[in-house]
Amino acid sequence: MLTEQDIAAFEPDAKIALLATVDPEGLPHVTLITTLMAKGPDELMFGQFSEGRSKRNLRADDKAGWLVMNAERQVWRGRARWTRQATEGPDYEAYNKRPIYRYNSYFGIHTVHYLDLVEHQPKVGLAMPSVVTGSLLAQAVRVARRRREDHRILKPWAVSHLAGLSTLKYLSWIDADGYPTLVPVVPCAPAGTTRLVIAPTVFKADLRRLQAGTPVAVLALNLKLESVLVRGIFRGWRGLPGLRTGLLDIDFVYNSLPPVHGQIWPPQPLGVVAAS
Repeated sequence: MLTEQDIAAFEPDAKIALLATVDPEGLPHVTLITTLMAKGPDELMFGQFSEGRSKRNLRADDKAGWLVMNAERQVWRGRARWTRQATEGPDYEAYNKRPIYRYNSYFGIHTVHYLDLVEHQPKVGLAMPSVVTGSLLAQAVRVARRRREDHRILKPWAVSHLAGLSTLKYLSWIDADGYPTLVPVVPCAPAGTTRLVIAPTVFKADLRRLQAGTPVAVLALNLKLESVLVRGIFRGWRGLPGLRTGLLDIDFVYNSLPPVHGQIWPPQPLGVVAAS
């Protein structure tokens, strides 16, 4: 159960809060949900203001992974199960009275979603020296890990975004019990436009569970809240102890920025728009 201190820490809007869900193909999807907070010691909630895949995923498969990181680089994470939604009531009114939505001319909260807490891990602080070391390692080996490309997947902006040392990367995959796992601030760097190099210098116990052949999603997010989601197949760990890195071959790219979310790769066919 969440403590009173945990509940208070989830309250501010100025935080990173993520939700990992399972898409219709059984693959991981990660979304920035800054409205995520605790309703009580054993329940989470979030307010919806845009249409993205995560909400549709939850209605079809209620299992989720969640993560909250505050400005002090403290991290809470765990698993939850979506239970219901509401379009009115005290929580709906409270969300829409928050300054960020009350004075916004373009959008407000139109639905509140509720999740029962299944488990959570104790609060931990990020080991920034390990993050920096891993980032430098991933940058150092990315040229050597580049493969021959028959086509370009990542656009130049996405390559630059993923390569940025200030861009935070969050990994997710689906565990054997069907719940998504979320691992925060894992050092990654693009090796060309079709591959990511992953350095396992943080949260090593979690990353050791990641097996070759596993579909993995990576949400890359910077301090401007610019983001992109990539997904692909993890090809395993290689290299000497202390210099070991992993490879992710990208096969999916998703624009996770509002107001219009959508798939970038593979390219979607253009449809015919009928005249009104």
